[in-house]
Amino acid sequence: MIRRIIFFVIVVMGMGYAQTPMKLSVDKETVTNKSYSIDINAFQGTILKHNPDISHLITSHPSGLILAINHQTYGDKEWQRLYNYPDYGVSLVYQDLKNDFLGISIGAFAHYNFYFLRRYLQLRIAQGATYASKPYDIDDNYRNIAYGSHIMSASYALLNYRHQNVIQHVGLQLGIGILHYSNGNSKAPNKSTNTLFANVAVNYNLSQQPKQYIAKEEGLLRGSRPIGLGVMLSGGFNESDLVGSGRYPFLTVGMFAHKQLNKKSTIVVGSELFFSKALERYIDYRAVGDFGDGTTGNEDSKRAGVYVGHELTINKLAILINFGYYFYYPYDFEGTMYNRAGLKYNFTSSIFGAITVRSHAAKAEAIEYSIGYRL
Repeated sequence: MIRRIIFFVIVVMGMGYAQTPMKLSVDKETVTNKSYSIDINAFQGTILKHNPDISHLITSHPSGLILAINHQTYGDKEWQRLYNYPDYGVSLVYQDLKNDFLGISIGAFAHYNFYFLRRYLQLRIAQGATYASKPYDIDDNYRNIAYGSHIMSASYALLNYRHQNVIQHVGLQLGIGILHYSNGNSKAPNKSTNTLFANVAVNYNLSQQPKQYIAKEEGLLRGSRPIGLGVMLSGGFNESDLVGSGRYPFLTVGMFAHKQLNKKSTIVVGSELFFSKALERYIDYRAVGDFGDGTTGNEDSKRAGVYVGHELTINKLAILINFGYYFYYPYDFEGTMYNRAGLKYNFTSSIFGAITVRSHAAKAEAIEYSIGYRL
């Protein structure tokens, strides 16, 4: 059935492709009303075997629905023109994992839609949280080593061929996506899942009147700034890989230098010191358990690292990615390389907050909640 739906969508889109998207206008007075659209996406796919330990959880093809409402932009603010008039909005995701141990999930997300190829190609990036109906339970659901908790961090990405107003205000779209669930090791176990899927969708433009886009200015991207300095404090709770070992607080103290290259990109270089109670308890466990790895219990659980990163600024929000190396690493735990990804929000030009996941390759160690100050 889904193949027939995909074929129908392709045919209808092909018939409507000759329609030309709305031309840009330089008149700001044309942008007078807010404009919204909604879309309903049906998807089906497969859970990727990123870790052989979850092989028993991949038994069928998960399916679900994505319901989204989008606020359309037309360039009345500079960041909208800078990113080719994106949408922003919220979406709800229902997924049936088609596995007795995983159950279903229901999530809420905030998202951006970015457009390419005369706005026929849409890329959606979404971040939020999801509720898992059947997480790990030592007695009743010990096989679900993917989800250690009911509430998890979640993200998804969609790449769609999209056509609006095929029939009046109704449009169609077709594409692929990936959906990720993880609690960031806030509670063990946390092998996580990644679902790769294909989707078909119907979109509906709620605006009854056509809008015009404000044209981009020449040199809009330019906007470099001198090197600045800053400090950041991060914390949260996490658990080691030992199921039932307990959730403990951690603290990270850091300093960094930042260089804004243009209005989109900023390069960051920093150093940080890590304090982890969960790692301290993990060392004690290895020492008492006599696993033959030489752990005595006197090892220092602190680590120190340096990192380099990039921030992509979208209005007051920034998407950040860091790659780091522990130069002080007295106890071997997950390797000397680490990476960080997440979102940062600029409350003012100096004060910001962030929510990130610090990992070692694809293995998450902690969800970090940060506050920082830029000089």
